[in-house]
Order: sequence, then C-alpha cells, then structure tokens
Amino acid sequence: MRRDRLARVAALIDENESEIVAVVAADFGVRPAQETRLAELFMVSAGIRHARRNLSRWRRARRVPTPAYLWPGRSRIVRQPLGVVGVISPWNYPVQLALLPAVAALAAGNRVLLKPSVVKDHFAPEEFAVVTGGAEVGEAFARLPFDHLFFTGSTAVGRKIALAAADNLTPVTLELGGKSPALVHAGADIDALAPRLIAGKLLNAGQTCIAPDYVLAPASRVDAICDALARAVATLYPTLEASPDYASIVNDRHYARLVALIDDASRKGARVVRLNPGNELLPERTRKLAPTLLVGVRDDMAAMHEEIFGPVLPIESYATLDEAIAKINARPRPLALYAFGGDAQARERVLRETVTGGVTVDDTLWHFCSEELPFGGVGASGIGAYHGERGFRTFTHEKAVFVQPRVALTWLLYPPYGRRFEAMLRILKRIA
Repeated sequence: MRRDRLARVAALIDENESEIVAVVAADFGVRPAQETRLAELFMVSAGIRHARRNLSRWRRARRVPTPAYLWPGRSRIVRQPLGVVGVISPWNYPVQLALLPAVAALAAGNRVLLKPSVVKDHFAPEEFAVVTGGAEVGEAFARLPFDHLFFTGSTAVGRKIALAAADNLTPVTLELGGKSPALVHAGADIDALAPRLIAGKLLNAGQTCIAPDYVLAPASRVDAICDALARAVATLYPTLEASPDYASIVNDRHYARLVALIDDASRKGARVVRLNPGNELLPERTRKLAPTLLVGVRDDMAAMHEEIFGPVLPIESYATLDEAIAKINARPRPLALYAFGGDAQARERVLRETVTGGVTVDDTLWHFCSEELPFGGVGASGIGAYHGERGFRTFTHEKAVFVQPRVALTWLLYPPYGRRFEAMLRILKRIA
C-alpha cells in the first residue's frame, strides 16, 4: 500500500510536468522552467526513490536491549503510522514544499490532508485530499484535530499555527525561515565563492527559505567581494528583463516590500549597489528586481532584522572571527549557515559555536538536497525535521513493547512488602 501510494505521487509528477512548469511560471510571471524542474520536481522524485529503496528497513520493528533487572523479558520498538497528517505549504516552492512532506507521511503509512496542491486524479480523498483557500481557510485547517500538522512558512505565521494546533494537543513540525548568514573567512577564495553565493541567492530570485540572507565579510575584503559578486551576476545573468533564467518577484506586495527595504537602508546610510549588467530599465510591472547589495548595513535597518526573501543581499563587515560569531549568535537562530574558506580549526569553531538548522561549507543550499541529511530549523527557524528516514520518523509513532514470559521473577517485588522485597531491591541495584 505504501509503495503504491508513493508510485502514484511519482506518476502525478511525471504526468503533469509540463502543466506544473507552466502554472508555476504563470504564478511568478517569470520562473525558469529549469529551476522548477530541478528545485521542485527533481527533489520530489529523488525523495520518492529514496523512500521506496529504504522503506522496508525504516518500518521494521527494532529489538532493543532489555535491562538485566527485567530479564527474561524482551523489548522492541514497533513503528506505526500516526493517522492523518495535515500539511500547509507555501507559495515559493508550491510543489516541492507540498509534496515532500506528504511523501514522508505517506511512506510512514499515514493519510494526508494538504493545503494546497493537485492530487485528485491519483488518490481517493480518504488517502490524500486537498483543501484550497485563503488565510481564513488556513486558520480553520490548522484547528482540525490532526495526528500531526506540518507547516512551512514564515515565523510569524508559524507561531499562529502552533497556537491553533495546541488546542487539540496536535504535535507540529514547523519549517520556518530567518536570516541565514554567509560567513566569508579572511582567507577565502573570493573568485571561487562569488558564483556559488550568487547562484544560491538568486535561485527563484531569492524567494527561498534557505537563501543566503546576508554576508559577513572581513572589513578589508568587502569591496573585493562586491566586485566579485558583480562579475558573477554578469556571467550568470547577463540580462535581466528579457532573461528566462531570472525569476520575477511573486506579486506587487512583495516587490514593494523589497523596494522599501532598500530605501530604508539607503536612508540610514547603507551604500546601495545594483548589479544590473546591461544597465536595463526594469519596469515595475515586470516585478523583476535587479540583484542589489546593501553595503555598510547596521542593526537599525529593516533589512537586518526582517527575512529578505528576495534578490537583496546586505553585506556586514567584521574585524575578527570572534566578532563574526557573536553577530550570528546575537540574532535568532537561522535555518541555514554558509561558510566559505577558513582552515579546519576555524570551520570547526563556527560549527561548534553557532546553532543553526543546517550548514553547507564552501557553497550554498546543497545540504537541503541530501535525503540522508535531516532538514529543519532550530529555535525561531523551526521545530522538527524531515527528509529521508527523519521524515519517516517524524510521521511515525515509535511504540514501546515489552513482552513478559510466563515464568518471571517480578512477583518477588509484589506486596506484602518485607525482607523478600528488600533483598530483591538490593540485587537490582547491583545489576542495574
């Protein structure tokens, strides 16, 4: 049954690829088909293949040691489905962030109620059903008595989801966001890191929850980094307005929000560097916003305490690694951290002294793509994780089972209490 359900999700993706690519592009105005095929459809297909290969091992009951004081009893952990899982997914990756959690829930044997996606041609409604609607529908959805509720979205909305679920004591997984730093060590190869940083930042025009949100750079190398980033943009995106490779901002409200972040930083003294290789005029109606660096940012600027979610990249300087780590730790715990350069000792120190959801070293985003690695946030960036076996376990109840044989010594601990009980307790203390 589980394998069959996973096969039907795979068929849903395969049979509707062209339609999905077209509809997502229409949502954004411009969304490269290649980005949808890679970041949405491939990721879901890879997750399905991984689950199908490992499903037998994941769901197998596991024998665990029984302490000596419970011998000759036997203990095991039995994995069973939770029941019905609710999934609330966002707009920025509308297929991947809807179906990957659903794949994990179906692999674990659950049924799924999703807001939103397209599944009715492949599933009966009692297996996998869809609800669509606005904020009021989402609020009502979160108040349903699910066995588990999975939400991807902003931290502000995540708090509301958690409160709504609490009324039913529904456990939640919250995949949120935050300000994910890109730390450039003093000796980093700037020419090597620039295209990797730009590719991660400008995928989907920065509308990615794990996109690098700001750069922490040695003060002496800020100008060189800006120049290298400009060259990387010119190479990867030589034109912007007519380019099918550079996505639009999803709607007018988000476009205006990003412009306001740039204007606020400029008014407060940041240097605004627009990376527009062709010096094109980008009409607002296209909702294409040129990649923009904000140099010399301060904490009182909105861009340094709001998640940016667009092609705007603040660059903050530091003098020492101590200061850089302190800046990261002074902010809410991020969903991701990217570190470029540094020797083994410096890298290990950053990993040890910061708390983040996940890390990619010398690149961006790729930790998300491994089904062998759990993906999730910590603190303000989320609760719980999924991908691969971790997703299976998120939607599975691990039931403790103890089997007592017909002949057992536990009767020695029964009342009436006296010397027998005390002698037995002394023995247990010695062998425990």
